[in-house]
Amino acid sequence: MPIFTRLREEPSVAYFSMEIAVDPDVPTYSGGLGVLAGDLVRSAADLGVPLVAVTQLSRAGYFRQQLGADGTQQEQPVSWNPEERLERLPFTVEVQLWGRPVAVQPWRFDVVGARGHVVPVLMLDTDVASNAPADRAVTAALYGGDRELRLAQEIVLGVGGARVLHALGLAPAKFHLNEGHAAFAALELLRRSGAPTFEDRLQDVRSRCVFTTHTPVAAGHDRFPYPLAESALGPLVEPHELRQLAGADDLNMTELGLRTAGYANAVAARHGEVARGMFPGHTIAHVTNGVHPATWTSPSLRALYDEHLPGWSLEPSLLARAEHLPGRLVWEAHQAAKRDLIAAVESATGTQLREDVLTLGYARRATAYKRPGLLFSDLERLRRACHGAPLQIVFAGKAHPRDHEGKELIRAFFEHTRKLGDAVRCAYLPNYEMRTAAKLVAGVDVWLNTPEPPLEASGTSGMKAAFNGVPHFSVLDGWWVEGHAEGVTGWAIGPAPRAVTDDAERRRQELDDLYGKLEHVILPLYYDSADGWVSTMRSCVAGLAPFFNSHRMLRSYVTDAYFHTGTRS
Repeated sequence: MPIFTRLREEPSVAYFSMEIAVDPDVPTYSGGLGVLAGDLVRSAADLGVPLVAVTQLSRAGYFRQQLGADGTQQEQPVSWNPEERLERLPFTVEVQLWGRPVAVQPWRFDVVGARGHVVPVLMLDTDVASNAPADRAVTAALYGGDRELRLAQEIVLGVGGARVLHALGLAPAKFHLNEGHAAFAALELLRRSGAPTFEDRLQDVRSRCVFTTHTPVAAGHDRFPYPLAESALGPLVEPHELRQLAGADDLNMTELGLRTAGYANAVAARHGEVARGMFPGHTIAHVTNGVHPATWTSPSLRALYDEHLPGWSLEPSLLARAEHLPGRLVWEAHQAAKRDLIAAVESATGTQLREDVLTLGYARRATAYKRPGLLFSDLERLRRACHGAPLQIVFAGKAHPRDHEGKELIRAFFEHTRKLGDAVRCAYLPNYEMRTAAKLVAGVDVWLNTPEPPLEASGTSGMKAAFNGVPHFSVLDGWWVEGHAEGVTGWAIGPAPRAVTDDAERRRQELDDLYGKLEHVILPLYYDSADGWVSTMRSCVAGLAPFFNSHRMLRSYVTDAYFHTGTRS
């Protein structure tokens, strides 16, 4: 295996993430976290960074979403065959789960970069004949089951993943733990350290670990009762050491990640402020997320950029010159992507959209804090906003199988669609995944995002839209605090962060902006000023794509976290 030989011979990085979206036909991801991880891996392959990734192999995927006529979500397992897409490595490693030995089988998927560099992605699987039936099912479904199953999955990822790397003869210079799911890898490194004291071993681990936190939502930080965790982990670490590292009351996976990492970061500047408030006493920097240029740019715009800005996909800073692209060609490339989306919508839903109508797009996990229903807060105001200037809307997104409120939000969209009728034509694309996302972010005319501040850590869908010249219309939270330039890269909804502390007043301003800017700014610009609209599209690309890309993100990790030799900042 030549790639592993190279990784043994130079300082390398091991990137651990519970989900990584490596390919649309390998359903080992659920949403933004996994897609972000996949984009980082793709950038590592493009830029030649010596990196190996570790994730879970989910034979049943996350789930396939089916929607009834009233928007009722039904979940079905994904059907795919790992043998057709992955290479089974010729060994297993063993972890302990509640005192039982459990064999972990690694599989390999290679991500090949634009210049031929390979990043191996190791996928961990407990569906091994020697395991008991319950243990064979541990890695079957991503985020499936109860708290005990989640704990078992995280032990397999962290401890099992570190042992797979050791079995391959790899000793990475850095272990990048992407979210708390992967934090048990630090405990395995602690166990393996040959330093004489606990403090020395901890310093050894901290010198090798990087930790990224992705969510300001409390429920997104996994916690386990110590009796359960200690029983599951067994003799991996002394109980008093575990409690020193992971919190006083229960095992907090984010605390464990923060206390065992020499460098920790949030995923946007605003998220860094929020994360430092949530976890006082920890030094938390920020590396703003980005998206992979070639993956998320439509074929028609890729061709345009290739012709006029050659090299852009490896050096996205070249897109700063997008304002000089011929306007007619930008518009034609966008309309080609729009036709592709319209065809996909009709095929999936039967709804016929029009190419000459401004199309608003929204796609997120369907959950309350992302507020997918904010646009429909006042249907009469929405009707008035687009009276005489037609509007059509495309939504997508899955609700977690146990998020009943999220499922109700999808049903509510279908009810709003019924009430709006032909006044505002709406469609909900089922089974949101990478292919659907690529069509949406390129084919709509405006990208909408309405999270409850400050609960948007970063958000990357709007960055994907920006590569396609689709301006952003969003609450000022997450990445949009950094990317917003009013009327240039898009438009803001509501006040700036901390400008208004009263929730009712903030909501009033949000609705005024949402309906007012739609009626008086966005729709008139689209219908009354073709040159002005195309100018905004070009400004969106030039102002956002050069920074909000995963090549810049990875370079920041390399210089600030992976191979930085100065003091931690």
